[in-house]
Amino acid sequence: MNDYKKIFKSLGIEIPTILIPKDEIDLQKWAVVACDQYTSEPEYWQSVANNVADDPSTLNLVYPECFLEEDDPDARISSINKKMEEYIDAGIFKEFPNTFFLLYRETKEGFGRWGLVVALDLERYDFSVGSTSLIRATEGTIIERIPPRKRIRKDAPLEFPHIIVLIDDDKRSIIEPLAAKKDTLKRVYSFPLMKDSGSIEAYAIDKAEDLQMLAQAFTNLADLREYKKKYNKEDLLLFAMGDGNHSLATAKSCWEDIKIDLSDVQKETHPARFALVELENIFDEGLIFEPIHRVLFEADKENILEELNKNCLSFERIDCTSADEMYKMIHKEDSFQYFGIVDEKQSIQVIKVIGAEAQIVAATLQKTLDAYLKDSATTTIDYTHGTQVTYNLGIQKNNVAIFLPAISKNDFFSSIVHDGALPRKTFSMGEDFEKRFYIEGRKITE
Repeated sequence: MNDYKKIFKSLGIEIPTILIPKDEIDLQKWAVVACDQYTSEPEYWQSVANNVADDPSTLNLVYPECFLEEDDPDARISSINKKMEEYIDAGIFKEFPNTFFLLYRETKEGFGRWGLVVALDLERYDFSVGSTSLIRATEGTIIERIPPRKRIRKDAPLEFPHIIVLIDDDKRSIIEPLAAKKDTLKRVYSFPLMKDSGSIEAYAIDKAEDLQMLAQAFTNLADLREYKKKYNKEDLLLFAMGDGNHSLATAKSCWEDIKIDLSDVQKETHPARFALVELENIFDEGLIFEPIHRVLFEADKENILEELNKNCLSFERIDCTSADEMYKMIHKEDSFQYFGIVDEKQSIQVIKVIGAEAQIVAATLQKTLDAYLKDSATTTIDYTHGTQVTYNLGIQKNNVAIFLPAISKNDFFSSIVHDGALPRKTFSMGEDFEKRFYIEGRKITE
């Protein structure tokens, strides 16, 4: 084993064999946005299907969560697995063995961010509460969400990730040096993404000198002496979940099932032990943290606020003349917590929470909503990305939309290290159209 491979292995990193479609495949139709986006907009996914038509596409290889409650999910899961086998048999993929991909994603607003596609060792990941593993969940994992996703993955021969994992690299020593030399690297693809979602390009990282440089940079980032100085903790957090927490948790759960029947030797190299992810530096200027908002269907605003009273000393209502005014106000930095609320009457208010029991407003609100949903047989909730989408849903009959402020990414790792996982659905890295698109794949069966 090369020295750099030993180093990567010690840090939970595997150099994968990446699959992408051959040159004759239309990548603009192949690449579709993460399946957990546009969950209340089936018309978005129908428009994607219309655009893709019969061309090869990852739309046929993933399960948009918009349809998870459909009458016959097994039929769609079976179709996904058959289509994967069909694409394999048709030979539409080209392989990049022992290769990382350097990615550059630009959004329609012109913001750009860099990423590195690698495989992570699921043996070094623990999503349970209080975990101190090398790879950790950053938000609470909803265990009930794993079984339906396991049904999708457990018989699949391939994986196509929308998982983004964050590194705390304030020295910009890992991804940025590769970006600086992109003109010397082999470009794998470059194309515009569908539905005005920006563009993406990728470069192969397969030369020994680049892999050795990366191995040394990761070693420096994982230096326990520096880590202790920074966080006063000894349990190294090297990789923190950004997007796709439940996808990685599903991969972990599937691996735990598979490894039961494997020998120790087989466990070392079985492809299901690893999961393909995109690493991004939390200090990348193009990486913008967005809040995840809430929309409640068949809900009553006053009853929600009554439940809020149980989780704080009191609260104040502040009327706003516009959604923009509301959104600016909830980002106010003082000793109080703020969130926005809109209902079918198009009443726009900021709620100022006084004496909250929880440390952050997302925790205060989630505790409130969990209790409210438990007591209501008819109310349902959706977690939404984007202020306009949330507002449009909130003003519909019997709906209530709740707007959260963005969490500071400067304190992100420190919060996870010292306080554990954030409340579920606390943050998002960009709005729906900025999310990761499915492009790269990997075999997960022998």
